[in-house]
Amino acid sequence: MITTTNRTGLARTILVALVALAGTASAVRALKPAWEVPLPTEANLPEERMQDFRDALYFPIREFLAGGNPYDPAVMFANWPVRQNFNLYQPYHLVLHMPFALPDYRVGAVAFALACVVLLVGLALLAAHRAQLPLVAGTTVVATLLITSQVGKAQVYIGQVNPLIAVGVAAALMLRGSHPGWAAAALALAWLKPQFGLPLALLMFVRGDRKVALMGTAIATIASLPVAAVLVMKDGVGGFLDVIGRNLAWASSTGYGAVDSMTAQRIDLPAVLFRTTGWLPPAAELIALIGVLAVTALLARRLDQTDGTAAADVLTCLGVVVALVHQPGDVLIAVPALVALAVVCWRNRQDRHWWWAGAAALLLVVPFAHLYFVDTAVKAALGARASVTLDGAAVVAAWLVLAVFAVRHARRVT
Repeated sequence: MITTTNRTGLARTILVALVALAGTASAVRALKPAWEVPLPTEANLPEERMQDFRDALYFPIREFLAGGNPYDPAVMFANWPVRQNFNLYQPYHLVLHMPFALPDYRVGAVAFALACVVLLVGLALLAAHRAQLPLVAGTTVVATLLITSQVGKAQVYIGQVNPLIAVGVAAALMLRGSHPGWAAAALALAWLKPQFGLPLALLMFVRGDRKVALMGTAIATIASLPVAAVLVMKDGVGGFLDVIGRNLAWASSTGYGAVDSMTAQRIDLPAVLFRTTGWLPPAAELIALIGVLAVTALLARRLDQTDGTAAADVLTCLGVVVALVHQPGDVLIAVPALVALAVVCWRNRQDRHWWWAGAAALLLVVPFAHLYFVDTAVKAALGARASVTLDGAAVVAAWLVLAVFAVRHARRVT
């Protein structure tokens, strides 16, 4: 006899299976550019497929294995078919991702893209666990939405290391209270890019997780010392510091990275301010770094003290990406906390107070929903400048709205 309960369970199973099928199709489609990408040459430098894998992983590691310094822009542009400068990733990156740079380029690209998809699924698993959703169904739904979203597809299409960093950030925030040792190891992964590791470590320290912040930073430093020592022995301390200076100078002058570029894919406060107003005050980036982190740390700590941990974690992730140079794909770090906050907001939907947090969550969805057809419509209606500013404006607005929620929540509880 088929009961109503059995029918409901069967319907849920079928629905989850259909979602999983859709997610698999999205994953296969996302992997397609990796096996179709042409071998890099000087003639196809504008090629966007796997460009971060090419410029920030494969050829920098090849240069390191050849005895050179991949942080030197002149060396990389002279020796390899790359279009972007190799930014100041932690030196341990050159060893951690070495297995993807040892085989033929296309084999390495496919393997790395597959690893990105696996990490996105892992991030969805963390999100389901963090939000206390049914693990299989929650992971399937979140993973499908993630890999189908613009942010998720971009990680695999361009070949970014953000999925690994996002898993590190999520694990650090989730385990900081129960398993500080594992949280510190996760934070060390977030340090892969210092623009993630530095603000996150500072915010965790102020929120009270001092041991995790210090241990994670120490692990990342110790892991990088052997590689850094090799580079210093090659060029000397002075030569190594000169290379770092040239690297920073190059990154700050590029059209896709400069704070005062109207086409830069940046979502941090100074870049958004310039693109929306055409005005950039003196020392804007330093002021934003200090101001955003100070406000975020204070309000996140108050949320922790008033049973608002989910909102505090989202606010922390937003503070990381708003405080200093970041791109739309970097909001990936907020996914588990965002899912948890969305669940909390839904459960408290009758309370207008939580609508502020819900509004912030909806604003943070904008970069994920900025698909090709959306981008085309925005460009047609408002122009290219609006298109490149939309994600950043939404992220900055989400940070501001969530900050207002944090103030109201603290006052309400006390």
